[in-house]
Amino acid sequence: MRWFRAARGASTKGATRSSNPIGAERDPKRLVTFSDAVIAIAVTLLVLEIQPPEDTEHLLRGLFELWPSYVAYAITFLLIGQMWVNHHVMFDHIRSADRMLLLLNTLLLMVIAFLPFASSLLAHAFESGHGQRTALIFYGATYEVAAILFNVIWEYARRGRRLLTSTTDNDTARAISRRFRPAPLWIAVGTALGALHPVVGLVVVVAFIPFYWLPIKGEVGSIQRAREQSKGDP
Repeated sequence: MRWFRAARGASTKGATRSSNPIGAERDPKRLVTFSDAVIAIAVTLLVLEIQPPEDTEHLLRGLFELWPSYVAYAITFLLIGQMWVNHHVMFDHIRSADRMLLLLNTLLLMVIAFLPFASSLLAHAFESGHGQRTALIFYGATYEVAAILFNVIWEYARRGRRLLTSTTDNDTARAISRRFRPAPLWIAVGTALGALHPVVGLVVVVAFIPFYWLPIKGEVGSIQRAREQSKGDP
């Protein structure tokens, strides 16, 4: 009777898993490839938002007056690049993707693809001298949504370690969480300050860049273990 109960329990677990509403788990390689393509297109579109001066007679002055577009381009390029790096950080530790993870990642890509418009809006507001507060709030709110989605994706993937690689230990998972969690609060503060003073708010958001380019402590060892394991596999 023991073997019958065990078989029945395994069958019940299998039925529960197969009826999982989030769908089957898949290799995330295609997800990462698609994400890389969307992010590459987004950073390319940034430069297309910079329109050349119409007055070629005073071209030098016209080029100088485009400085807000250059600043918005540089900041947004670095921020999107930062998201690309952290996206790879996440998926270096995610072994499979279910339907919910695919949905969350699609929402993140939708926000990233929207950033060139938000960047253009910010640049035009600073060039014209009007609507700067509104543009900064809009810009910050867009990044706020992206930061929240990053946290949601990672926390969903690490919940119960169901989607994580076997080489990702709990310390590494917590280290990545600690790096991602301050982002929504940081950007929210910058956006709120931007409602009072756009330049101050933008400076706070820009300060976000160097912090998130720093390596994550504890992450390197986990990746080295994964490489050693892959070399040892036949």
